[in-house]
Amino acid sequence: MTRILISADMEGATGVTWPADCLPGTPEWQRCRPMFTSDVNAAIVGFLDGGADSVLVNEAHMTMRNLLLEQLDDRAEMLTGRHKALSMVEGVQRGDVDGIAFVGYHTGAGDEGVLAHTYLGNSLTGVFVDGVRASEGLLNSLVAAEYGTPVVLVTGDDRACADARGYAPHARTVAVKDYVSRYAAVCRTPARTAGDIRAAAAEAVALAVRHEPAGPRPRTVEIEFDAEHLAGAATVVPGVEQTGPRRVAYTAPDMYEGIRCFKAVTTLVSAAVEEWYG
Repeated sequence: MTRILISADMEGATGVTWPADCLPGTPEWQRCRPMFTSDVNAAIVGFLDGGADSVLVNEAHMTMRNLLLEQLDDRAEMLTGRHKALSMVEGVQRGDVDGIAFVGYHTGAGDEGVLAHTYLGNSLTGVFVDGVRASEGLLNSLVAAEYGTPVVLVTGDDRACADARGYAPHARTVAVKDYVSRYAAVCRTPARTAGDIRAAAAEAVALAVRHEPAGPRPRTVEIEFDAEHLAGAATVVPGVEQTGPRRVAYTAPDMYEGIRCFKAVTTLVSAAVEEWYG
């Protein structure tokens, strides 16, 4: 039995280039939801074409209620909604996931890429794990590795695909658009990207082989903000220390705890952001 988990984010989906395209409730978001669903469906079909036995889709964008369930391939299941222990990669901790796909991913805060950010749309200017600048893809891959689950497919803009080669060098990648600026891209049509994603997913099934889980090891996470008061707000989380005017750091015993602490910090910091001055 080969089981695939799809972590589905929206900024890296086909046609999405502008904040309103992925901001729940806007007309632009409503327009882009079918294209996001198309990307995920293409991955589902491709994985099943390639011999996977089951596919679980975990909604990973913002409210985590963006995909159109009624349009999803009915051979898959979808985990939707917020407040999940592992957020974007919820489900990997069950221990039965042979491969994970990052669909609709993007580059991290401080990097070039369409809608580049890490967890928060703004406020964070950089996230580093053991000194290495980290995207959401890198963070989530480190969590998945602790359960022996390889990243087998990544889709997003061309910069997100280049980023993936750093944390999942064997994964298949599909660029659905090419970066021009943070809010502009040269986009492929949904019909074209669906075909590309389906073909890549079918090939990626061969990579979905669980390996020995990465042993627990301490991870030092550093977070840089665009305002000094946000660093101060983050230190309310136990273990988080201010290391500079706009920077904090903490050390977790493993990445499971590391990502949970990161989620706590970003949740707290988002509440400290003021409307006009951040």
